[in-house]
Amino acid sequence: MDNRPIKEPIRKKWIWIVLVLIVLGNVPWYMPAGSYEPLILGIPYWAWIIVGFSLLLCAYLSWATLKHWNIVEDIEEEEKRRKANE
Repeated sequence: MDNRPIKEPIRKKWIWIVLVLIVLGNVPWYMPAGSYEPLILGIPYWAWIIVGFSLLLCAYLSWATLKHWNIVEDIEEEEKRRKANE
């Protein structure tokens, strides 16, 4: 049985704050209208910023899920499996 304490990230405000900041950075609202230069490998610089924030969002959500999410359902499922195997 998993001895880790039950944790749900929805109760941690800092997780939500970082998530909102990453999502806000992912939307190019802060770029000047009509800007597309400089081009990097033929792609506007703001597109690279969006790709970077998207990768950061994926990494952050994966990390938060793996390290900060230990919910009751996992324990309940393990107990059901044990009872079924007995």
